Amino acid sequence: MANSRTPSQRSQGMVELAQWIGKLGMELGPSQVEQFELYYREMMDWNERASLTAITDHQEVQTKHFVDSATVALALSGEEARRSSTKIIDIGTGAGFPGLPLKILLRQPRLTLLDSTAKKAAFLRHVVDKLKLSGVEIVNDRAERVAHLPQYREQFDVVVSRAVAPLATLVELALPFCRLGGKFIAQKKGTLEQETREARKAIEVLGGRLSEVRRIEMKAFRDVRYLVVVGKVSPTPQKYPRRPGMPGKRPIHE
Repeated sequence: MANSRTPSQRSQGMVELAQWIGKLGMELGPSQVEQFELYYREMMDWNERASLTAITDHQEVQTKHFVDSATVALALSGEEARRSSTKIIDIGTGAGFPGLPLKILLRQPRLTLLDSTAKKAAFLRHVVDKLKLSGVEIVNDRAERVAHLPQYREQFDVVVSRAVAPLATLVELALPFCRLGGKFIAQKKGTLEQETREARKAIEVLGGRLSEVRRIEMKAFRDVRYLVVVGKVSPTPQKYPRRPGMPGKRPIHE
């Protein structure tokens, strides 16, 4: 249980988190440390009834969820990270990753968290309130439907996703949310050459251009991770995304 740890044990864990965040070029202040600790405790409290994460160890949550989410900031420009007008949407956010750690760290950007599972959306509303975060919206629906709504379609500067799905599927779900000149950042692990090759047609059709595959190597992780960055260079055709389930069942391939 999260509360079985003593305050000193939790503090030490958060000192290590602050050190990892520092290696990414960011600073974690005392209030942010408190927010991350509260986030962890609330997630553990809700985990059994909302199936939020299989990772429950205090230290592993710091690295595999919090630090991993923070790496997304490496693909943001300084202006995107600092502006209060920057709009970020996290597709298939689950327990809030990577969106909520980014919000805690960067503070300024406006954040939309999108997830189709009602229990997870309920947790997100609860934890956003507990953390006293402003400028955060929770949307409980499928990306395939929400992306066709005028208030969301091509309205975001940055779209992020840590969802486990092939890139060809992810770009169909994500790029319709991205404004022209904006970007989609997908967090990936493993060998990417074939996956990016198979996604080329989908990226082109949906109005994107692969701009960067950034390798993330940190001792906090036992594996090598990547940020796949796709720029939005032309409008997404109105028929995309297709109806719920189709991007996964029939990805756009060559």
